[in-house]
This record gives sequence, structure tokens and C-alpha cells, in this order.
Amino acid sequence: MSNSRVIDSARIRADFPLLTDSDLCYLDSAATTQKPQAVIDALSRYYQQDNANVHRAAHRLSRQATEAFEQARERVQRFINAAHSSEIIWTRGTTEGINLVAHSFGQLAIAAGDEILISELEHHANIVPWQLLAQRSGAKLRVIPIRDDGDLDLEAFEALLNPRTRLLALTQVSNALGSVNPIETMIEQAHRVGAKVLIDGAQAVSHFPIDVQALDCDFYLFSGHKLYGPTGIGVLYGKQALLSVMPPWQGGGEMIERVSFEASSFQPPPFRFEAGTPNIAGAIGLATAIDYLESFDRRQRLRHEQQLLNYAEQQLKLVPGLQILCNPGQRIGLIPFVIEGLHNFDLGALLDQQDIAIRTGHHCAMPLHQRLGLDGSARASFGLYTTKQDIDRLVQSLLNLLAPETSSDDCDSTSPQRPTAASPLPDTQPLLDALLSKSHWKARYALLMKAAQQRAEDPELRQPQNLLHGCSSRVWLQHHYDTKTGTLHFNIDSDARIIKGLGMLLMEKLEQCPTTEINPQTLQQSIAQLQLEKHLSPSRSNGLQAIIDEIVAIAARYR
Repeated sequence: MSNSRVIDSARIRADFPLLTDSDLCYLDSAATTQKPQAVIDALSRYYQQDNANVHRAAHRLSRQATEAFEQARERVQRFINAAHSSEIIWTRGTTEGINLVAHSFGQLAIAAGDEILISELEHHANIVPWQLLAQRSGAKLRVIPIRDDGDLDLEAFEALLNPRTRLLALTQVSNALGSVNPIETMIEQAHRVGAKVLIDGAQAVSHFPIDVQALDCDFYLFSGHKLYGPTGIGVLYGKQALLSVMPPWQGGGEMIERVSFEASSFQPPPFRFEAGTPNIAGAIGLATAIDYLESFDRRQRLRHEQQLLNYAEQQLKLVPGLQILCNPGQRIGLIPFVIEGLHNFDLGALLDQQDIAIRTGHHCAMPLHQRLGLDGSARASFGLYTTKQDIDRLVQSLLNLLAPETSSDDCDSTSPQRPTAASPLPDTQPLLDALLSKSHWKARYALLMKAAQQRAEDPELRQPQNLLHGCSSRVWLQHHYDTKTGTLHFNIDSDARIIKGLGMLLMEKLEQCPTTEINPQTLQQSIAQLQLEKHLSPSRSNGLQAIIDEIVAIAARYR
């Protein structure tokens, strides 16, 4: 395709059905990008016109499917400038590709006493597979620290490199900070000591042109769904010389030459690593997504993204109490931040009520957040379709949320504008009754968080021995058994208002419930009555379930 399209985010939105005629402010592209109509059409066209399995049958449909599938492989080869299409292996995504390398290359090249080098910036997908490999092999996992500004400590990196270093596994762009690592220099330095290098490019490929031959990395990985393509498809690039000696990591159809009950022989790469029926439609959709992305001039695209990032940083600094995390030398694609006095879970829920989608939590980068002294953060991330109006809307919503609150009769409005503040809860009114008086879930959420905010923190409760595990936010649970009456009394607190408010609902229920009747069904009754469970994210649902499970377990000890 000709690189001729002008970057006009407002017009580009029309290419994305989910955003067309929608009031959604989508600022979560680092988690997954929205899909252009061209990609959706390519998926539909494959299933409508070419649906067949590849490489195996002699009929027309199979030939058509195989041709489209292998053309997609060649399209990816050109996209990252690999030397051969056989260096392109289809995976389910970056995570599966890293696990493939950990199992196959790890079996080949990592032994006891060897060292694997990663960084504090890594996504869990580029930590856990290497931990497991180290446990299997007896190798040691070494970690490159970051400086306070969010950049890698390159002096520490050089000191960690040694002849025992067998692999450097490094992200190109941090998914939590957006910081860009100097991978060209680091690859060269790692090669000097004989180490191989794997680059996690999941957060980079939608922003930078990638040339794996110029980088000289040994492995490069990315996911289709972060590149305007389908979910369930990803790419592992590996140098041909390495792939040709690496053993299979899964067995099955397609990856074999001959099979007998005594032994099997295997196909050369890439098929050796593609056991079973592949995601044919996904590969075709990914090739279409690459065509779409490259229909825009690269320099214009980079300039537009940097202007958007600079604008967002300037505007977010206007929000009282908001702190943008770190200050790396180069940042791309996203802005991480925290707001004093407002838990990131609560922030995400409040913005969701206004149809503003951001990511909150630890972003699958828990060690990084521990290094920063945080249990999570908020992240606004951008795509081709992101406009300055999206940034303005986020900033104005944050300013409204943090402004002095005024009382109002209700907040049942489904308008994307700021929900009016919930009226203070009378001390004598049961929380459940107050919530049931609100007809809309957004109003119930607002009142629930207001009630939690009004309940003062209890320093005696917030002690390490009362900290409950299994919740993404911190939850403290305390109980007392009255031997005279045979009743249990609980107290709960959390640094997330949503979880604290839901805990207060449970406490209200427990005050009316004999110990013998404390069970999951009874405790979930209030939540079900309010119909809030379908609006809880999985992490909040898991946290609530962990609270219920602990209460039930405590009650069982006193029966």
C-alpha cells in the first residue's frame, strides 16, 4: 500500500466500527487496540469464501486458504525485514512465543550455572517463563534494575553481563511506563559475551518500524491484537540458524515428517513449531492490519503520536494531586499516573461511569510497581484513533471528580458527563436500603464509594496480621467471637473504596446473621440484590470472593 494517508484521528475513527457513532473515550490501546473495518472484513471474507484447513488437502478451498495463510507469513516477514519467511512462526501471542523459546531454546542452551538476564520493567510474560526455566535447569535469573527516572541502569546492566550470561530477555517498550529501552546497544553488548537476545516487541510494533536484521536480535515477538489485528494470533521471529537446531515444543499434526510407534522425525522451521491447525483467519487478519497501519506515513505517524503524548502530559499536570510516574528519556504510547488519595481501582470505576476506558492495576508488572512503592497505577494509552478531544475529556473528568463535591438528590443520570455527587448517607439508614433507593447501577456505585469514603480509616485494623490475601487491592479483615452470645463480629477496611463499600455491605448482613447461617449464598445475597456483580471487573470479583471465602472459613471454626 502507498504511504499516503494523512494522520487525522477524527477521520480515522470512522475506520473503526466500535468507535463510530460512539461516545466511548477509549484510552486502553496498550492492552488491545480496536479493529478497523478492513481487518473485520478480512476475517469475514476468509470464513465466507476460503474456509478450509491449510497445507493438507488437494482441493481448491485448501489451496486458497494455504496461499492466503503463507502470503500473510510473507507479509510479516517484510514488515519486520526478516531474512526468510521460514523465520516467522505463528503463535497465539507474545506470551506463547516467549514460552516456546523458554522451552525449546531453553532445553537446547540453558544449563545449571548459566544466567538469564531480564529487567525490572518486564511484563509477567517475560518473567515467569524464565523463572520456570531457571527452576528446571538450575540456571540463575538476574535482574537489571531501573533508575528512579524509569530508564534502565545501563551501568548495572554492563556489570551483570558475563560469560555465564546465556540469554538477555528484554522488552523494547515498557507496557507499564511506556519507556523505550536502547535495545540496539544492549543487543550488541550481550552478543559480545556470547549471549543470545530475545526482544518483547508487543508494545513497540504499532509505534516503531522494526528491522530485525538491523537490530541483530536472535528472537523478536509481538501480538496481533496490539497491532490493530485479531486476538489469538502472534509472531515469533527467530534467526534461521537457531530455529533449525531448536527442538519442537509441542507435538501433533503438521509439525512432523514421519511418525512411527518407535520414533518421529520433524519438519524444518517454521512448521516444526506450529503443531495442529493454526489460527488461519487470525494470520490473514494480522496481515491486513499491517497493511492498514502502513497505509499511513511512518514519520507522520510518529510525529502525531509524540504530539499527542506531549499534549496529554501537559494537560494531566493540571490535575491536582496527579503524579505522572517516572520521567524516562523517551516515552511512547502511554502515560502512567497515580492520584493522591484515590485508589486506581476506584479511579477506573469512576471513569467507566463516564464511558472513559483506561487501564488500572499492576498491568502484569507487579515487580516494577513494587520497585516504585505502589500496588498499582492508572494508565492512559493511545492509538491511531486517539484525539486531543479524548485527552481533554479525560482531564476534565478528573478535574470534576476531584473538585469539591456538592450534594444532589441522586445520580441516576446515564450521561457521560460527571455524575453528580451522592448525598451523604444518614447514620441511621441501612446501606443496602440506601443503595436500593437508586435505580441505576452508576448511582449505586457512586453512593457505595461515598459511603466508604465517609467511613474513617481504622489504624488498629490496618495491621499486617489482618491483611487478607487474594485481593488486588489491600483488604484488612478482623473478627471477634463473643463467647457469651455465641456470635461473630467482623470489621473490614480497604484502600479501594469499591471493595471497602462492598465489604461494608457484607458487614451489615453479618450483623443480622447467626454464625450457623454464614455461608456464601447468604453473603452474596446483598450484592445480587443490587445487581452490581455484572459491573465488577474480574479482579474486583476475585477480591470480593476472597473476602467471602475468608469470612465463611472463620465462621466454620466457631460452629
